[in-house]
Amino acid sequence: MMVETGQGTKPETGSKRPMGAKRHVTVLGSTGSIGCNTIDLILRNRDDFVVEALTANGNATLLAEQARSVGAKLAVVADPDSYGALKEALAGSGIEAAAGPEAVVEASSRPADWVMVAIVGAAGLKPTLAAIRRGVSVALANKEVLVCAGTLVMDEARRHGATLLPVDSEHNAIFQVFAADQLDAIDRIVLTASGGPFREWTADAMGHVTPEQAVAHPNWKMGAKISVDSATMMNKGLELIEAHHLFALPNDRIDVVVHPQSIIHGMVVYRDGSVLAQLGSPDMRTPISYTLAWPRRMAAPVQRLDLAAIGRLTFEAPDEVRFPSLRLARGALQDGGGAPTILNAANEVAVGAFLNDEIGFLDIARTVETVLTRLAGTKISSLDDVHDCDAEARAVARELAGRGNPVGGRL
Repeated sequence: MMVETGQGTKPETGSKRPMGAKRHVTVLGSTGSIGCNTIDLILRNRDDFVVEALTANGNATLLAEQARSVGAKLAVVADPDSYGALKEALAGSGIEAAAGPEAVVEASSRPADWVMVAIVGAAGLKPTLAAIRRGVSVALANKEVLVCAGTLVMDEARRHGATLLPVDSEHNAIFQVFAADQLDAIDRIVLTASGGPFREWTADAMGHVTPEQAVAHPNWKMGAKISVDSATMMNKGLELIEAHHLFALPNDRIDVVVHPQSIIHGMVVYRDGSVLAQLGSPDMRTPISYTLAWPRRMAAPVQRLDLAAIGRLTFEAPDEVRFPSLRLARGALQDGGGAPTILNAANEVAVGAFLNDEIGFLDIARTVETVLTRLAGTKISSLDDVHDCDAEARAVARELAGRGNPVGGRL
């Protein structure tokens, strides 16, 4: 029996996969942080999985090593220039090699019943849709897909009977305690945020932040882009928009609270006053394992919580003056249309420019806000509109970043 939920559709009890049967999986973005943690879990439970395909952007050496270790049938690099290195590294293995963006989309169409989407940015949209249209379980670690095309993606998930399983620790936590069959009993949901490395810094000090400082997250080991997003709190803004689509709740029923210890990952507030929270050590293998084994659970080699040793959990409201990205994301969600797509595209360009020392840390949010203002009123009614809006926003953001000041001067 299938039950309609904010997450698409999911089995009410059990799973279509017989007890003891191997799960066929594909990992898109296997060489990134999420992908490597997924491979780690698969290797620790090798008899439970058959790996259909692995993809990476350009790290052919690590991709080939992973493909050999899990016995993947196909390995794909998105960068065609890395194809020769991949083919050479897989020589004699019997593993098929391919390259290019379309090959990544083809990999997501392989006969897997579970697909991890860990590709960073809007580049994950086409592969995600390809997996969704097969009606399988899609473990979504790419928040940008729902930010830039959330309504369209959720419509496709419902149309094809796909199950979206959130991998972000906050959404995964809420998913675990969210009574999808009792939506009228839910008052609101709460996303927690660590506050990033600059939670207590003044705005003046943040004007001189270096890329090396911004990627040094205090609690999580993540890639450069998501680490910078955490430092600006744009990550939480993107998650807010993602939560709106996943859980079918409006802007005013999604709260954000800063929780520096990163122990409580998400909460659901019910109308009777109950608050259900999911707690765990800050290790992405917990939410990944939850989706990998869903609707069952599997062992994960994470540090067990010792609340007595932790001693204290603290919370505070986010500061949207020092961290305006959260305000921009709420505004984009409220405005609707192309605003979330513009927000995401401009942010990707601005973060890249910051990491390349082309603009300052505070210029990231300034760039995003300027692009949102210039392109206000853009409408979205199709995937072509999403691509056009994304391209226009990137062009404007690149123009602004080209005039930026790497020590944080105003654009």
